[in-house]
Amino acid sequence: MKCKRTPVLIILCLLFMSLFLVACEKEKKQGKLSIAEQTFHMRQDTENTFTIDAKGKIRNIGDVDVKNVVVTGYCRSCPGLWGVGQWQTSPDLERMPQQKDTINYIAAGGEESFSFTEVADYLLTADRKTPELPEKLEAVIESFETVE
Repeated sequence: MKCKRTPVLIILCLLFMSLFLVACEKEKKQGKLSIAEQTFHMRQDTENTFTIDAKGKIRNIGDVDVKNVVVTGYCRSCPGLWGVGQWQTSPDLERMPQQKDTINYIAAGGEESFSFTEVADYLLTADRKTPELPEKLEAVIESFETVE
């Protein structure tokens, strides 16, 4: 009777030991970023076109340092179709280098500035009325890596 219980007891002890080891394993720290400030301004690109540029700050609110932070901007209220007299953007296309900014490094608790151009474009109409900034402009953190 004693011989039949020994393997079961050994297996149970190993199971409990493995559960304790898994429970004591350290939680992997992750980076966490937020847009601290964002401003958008319109500039006249050519005689007939305007573009929206962006600048702001990103704050690292996580417990670890981060690197290669890519930030870009979107005009959520702009149609994807090109036309005269309306703000236009291409939300489905890969962003060009001038349409995003890459921040090399942000320490935990730190803050860094960003800036990029061409969030949206506007082609003047025949009446040549200067446009107003569209609604629903936002800066978005596309990606980042955690420093280990």
